[in-house]
Amino acid sequence: MSHQTVSVNSTAPTLANQLTSGWNPVCHITYNRDTWVKLLQPPSDYAFEEAKLLCQESPVAWVAWVPDYGEVVLERSDFYC
Repeated sequence: MSHQTVSVNSTAPTLANQLTSGWNPVCHITYNRDTWVKLLQPPSDYAFEEAKLLCQESPVAWVAWVPDYGEVVLERSDFYC
């Protein structure tokens, strides 16, 4: 097994400095109505791989429209921006 060394820009703050300054490394994506999202798994072989968010059904689910398929309910784990 070989290891690869990656050089880091010396002007970038270190992770320790970022954490102590209040920077949170967790990604918090805010989804909005009319946002197009990429589906991890299209609902059928003939449906598009993207969906348009219509309205939020719950904190973890959205009603969406998939071209060539129709309306579906997607959990946040079913798509990404």
